[in-house]
Amino acid sequence: MTSWAAHERTALVDALSEVGPDAPTLCEGWTAQDLAAHVYVREHRPDASLGVLPLGPLSAYTARVMRSALRTHGFEGLLEALREVPTVWRVTRLDEQVNAIEFLVHTEDVRRPNRLRDRDLPEEFERAIWRRLSRQARLSFRRTPVRVRLIPTGLSADAAQPVEVGKSGSEVVEVRGRPSELLLFAFNRKADARVDMTGTAAAVDALQQAKLGL
Repeated sequence: MTSWAAHERTALVDALSEVGPDAPTLCEGWTAQDLAAHVYVREHRPDASLGVLPLGPLSAYTARVMRSALRTHGFEGLLEALREVPTVWRVTRLDEQVNAIEFLVHTEDVRRPNRLRDRDLPEEFERAIWRRLSRQARLSFRRTPVRVRLIPTGLSADAAQPVEVGKSGSEVVEVRGRPSELLLFAFNRKADARVDMTGTAAAVDALQQAKLGL
């Protein structure tokens, strides 16, 4: 069985290495070295991991730990550490569940603003992404003022059943694209996700303005 977490871990570190520490990312206010520090702290500093969410004082603490990690290890040192799967993931066998999607999103956070060539992900991975997104779509789109119908493309018919989420009884916007693109859209990378939206102008605009994500 392919480890998509390992696949995307390598892709993320390779992308960070290619663009360099000062390159922009899709994470507002973060350069490539900031993103590397974020992933490092998430994996190696559980005491600061809760602050990756906007939780006030916890976020401030996490930011200090990220800066410390950069000073201590440097950009290249962080990348070297990130190439290795931490023991906690190997022991708990949570790597695939926790990291495959996280690393995919962050890989594209690096690649897209720096115009690295498009990737063609294996269909098996796209199918796995769609299974995951189908389960969490209700949560990702919970703040939308419209109904959203997600329609995956590029999959066989048996694996491409649409999912409908969002506000019941409201206008429907269809969002169509490969599962990886729908995932980026659901993670609030709406401007950079390669999807097609169909609906009234007002409904599409409302979806574009909504805050998506977990």
